[in-house]
Amino acid sequence: MLRRAPNGATRVAAVIGNPVRHSLSPALHNAAFEAAGLDWTYVALECADGRRAVEAMRTLGIGGMSVTMPHKQAVAASVDRRSAAVEALGAANCVRWDGDQLVGENTDGDGFVRSLVEIGLDMENRRCVIVGAGGAARSILQALETVGAADIAVVNRTESRAIEAAAIAPLCARVGSFDDIASADLVINSTPIGMGDDAGLSVPVDLIGPDHVVADLIYHPALTPLLAGAASRGARTLNGLAMLVHQAAIQFEHWTGQPASVEAMCAAVGLTD
Repeated sequence: MLRRAPNGATRVAAVIGNPVRHSLSPALHNAAFEAAGLDWTYVALECADGRRAVEAMRTLGIGGMSVTMPHKQAVAASVDRRSAAVEALGAANCVRWDGDQLVGENTDGDGFVRSLVEIGLDMENRRCVIVGAGGAARSILQALETVGAADIAVVNRTESRAIEAAAIAPLCARVGSFDDIASADLVINSTPIGMGDDAGLSVPVDLIGPDHVVADLIYHPALTPLLAGAASRGARTLNGLAMLVHQAAIQFEHWTGQPASVEAMCAAVGLTD
């Protein structure tokens, strides 16, 4: 089906970042707008200043904005209000309208949790090991605490960074080690290892077994060495594309007030069963 041509009434949403031309977000969101029959269009805008991008959203009446690196912190500081997740993380990956105010949201962690629900994993009272302590890890820590995870061991090359990340989820997170994998239900790689940048901590695949779910936030390549090794040992595996789809679906819901067609979004980026 051909998408309808934009017209004078078409609402515009956009992703900002630098670089951003490689983004899959236009494919995801335009598929969702088409499936919902909404007269919206979504574009990628490469820009150097997140604060000015927020002002441009305000001036031009842009209907919704996704935010990627390096602008998440600047956007969080520039909106009128911030969600609880953004307050905790200091970073926003989405801006929505609430009346005449711009609200910063962070959908990464909730998107990851939804990707787990999709494969039948409820994280309430579950145990987890997360490798890495950057922005993605912190958003996931915050979301997993919210849904009732019992214990999250944060493993990072620099212990001080692990301590800072664990503080995001004080009810359940702590600094840990790979020894925690033995009792974990879920193992997450939030580092770039497996994407060509292999300078860091690699998860020892020999500690993985058939009772584990192993998630890698990388989605290019779709099958990282960690996921291939985990699958060979009988674990269920999940790459980062499902998280990408679900965090975008939450953004769509924030902007439009309607549920997103996850099926259409998955098809748009080649994510099939």
